[in-house]
Amino acid sequence: MSLWRYLTLLLPITVQICKAERCEEFTDLDLAHAIIGTSLRVRLLLYTRDNVTCGTLVSHTDPSALPQFNSSRPTTFVIHGYRPTGSPPVWVLSITKKLLAREDVNVIVVDWNHGAANVNYFKAVENTRKAADNLTTFLEMMQEYGHSLSSIHMIGVSLGAHISGFVGANLNGSIGRITALDAAGPQFTGTPPEDRLDPTDARFVDVLHTDIDALGFREPLGHIDFYANGGTDQPGCPKTILSGGSYFKCDHQRSVLLYLDSLDGMCASRAFPCSSYKDFLDGNCLNCDRFGAAGCPDFGYGVTKWRDVLLRLGQTKTYFTTNTASPFCRTNYRVEVMIWNADVRWGYITIKLHGNGKEAVATIDHKAAMFKKYTETRLLAQFDEDLKSVRKVSLKFSTGNVFKPKYKLRVLRIRLTHLERKERPFCRYDILLEENKEVTFRPIPCEESNF
Repeated sequence: MSLWRYLTLLLPITVQICKAERCEEFTDLDLAHAIIGTSLRVRLLLYTRDNVTCGTLVSHTDPSALPQFNSSRPTTFVIHGYRPTGSPPVWVLSITKKLLAREDVNVIVVDWNHGAANVNYFKAVENTRKAADNLTTFLEMMQEYGHSLSSIHMIGVSLGAHISGFVGANLNGSIGRITALDAAGPQFTGTPPEDRLDPTDARFVDVLHTDIDALGFREPLGHIDFYANGGTDQPGCPKTILSGGSYFKCDHQRSVLLYLDSLDGMCASRAFPCSSYKDFLDGNCLNCDRFGAAGCPDFGYGVTKWRDVLLRLGQTKTYFTTNTASPFCRTNYRVEVMIWNADVRWGYITIKLHGNGKEAVATIDHKAAMFKKYTETRLLAQFDEDLKSVRKVSLKFSTGNVFKPKYKLRVLRIRLTHLERKERPFCRYDILLEENKEVTFRPIPCEESNF
């Protein structure tokens, strides 16, 4: 065979291989597109463990023609929100990788950047219904090809949360799960359930709130609603407008970063049911008995462990706090302090735990606590790290009063109880705390046996 004939036969094969290996990417637009305005176009990009970083464009008309689309696997849809500058979400590839590392699923990134990229937010809101109708048709087609709707998980960010809700409502709440990451508030606040996400849109709806005073939705939307840091002012986010665009979007975007952290499974944020963030910080909502042996639910991907009990309990509001950066999870202790000062003392407590060369810190300063003779003051201490073995404890008492005399807190007993692990609490008895002076001691097992 001549070389020329060999190359002629090889060329079509090479072209087919190149076509098969082509990676589809999320639509990359710019501010010019957003200013002009974009019409809705929905693209579905499939990722599996066989192509973790290489997206495959899914046909809207014939999903069975795609070999990688395995109907025996669960399918997770990831739906972004408003894109005022047209740029792709920076987190898309990360969430895809982490989902596939966590579970063998089909991940479909819903790219509706054409439609979401528009300086006119109201136009993007209008397109959410159209995008939902498009996805509904595709899911109905999946169902025809043997895919169970109960194995569908939709993760919606901002406007994407309401798109997920519309799809769920179109399918009579038969899809398995909707996760809403700071569902959009503007144009949805105050609307009836049929015009936004609500608990009837899926068999299980879990919601995270991180920006309820601006871009997010304030009221509960799911079977369980998590309010990170009360749902406002996420730690580490800018406090003034001088920080530019980050000031407006940091709290809103934090919802995605918190969810990404939960996918790693290395660090769980325990959330506590409560009527208000204030009551939570005051340590009034630390009882987890209603959730049985599993305890209070952890925020994030693994919350389905509590699904049955949450469905039984009805809508549940929960609160948790985070660190300023990943790992975001904090460790919660119940702290009980009894003093023997004759007079009432008001102030703040800082606690440090020491062990294996590490230090964890909790400052209880959201308000001044009242300490009264022979009366137990209960506090919630949230540490920035979880130490498996505590060797020493440091305490500091302060009042915040610069010009008044320094006070002393005569502690009859302090007891610290880990709220995530079932282990015996540790105590210390008879400690004298001089204001603003740190005292370090070795804890001992509490004398009480009821823990």
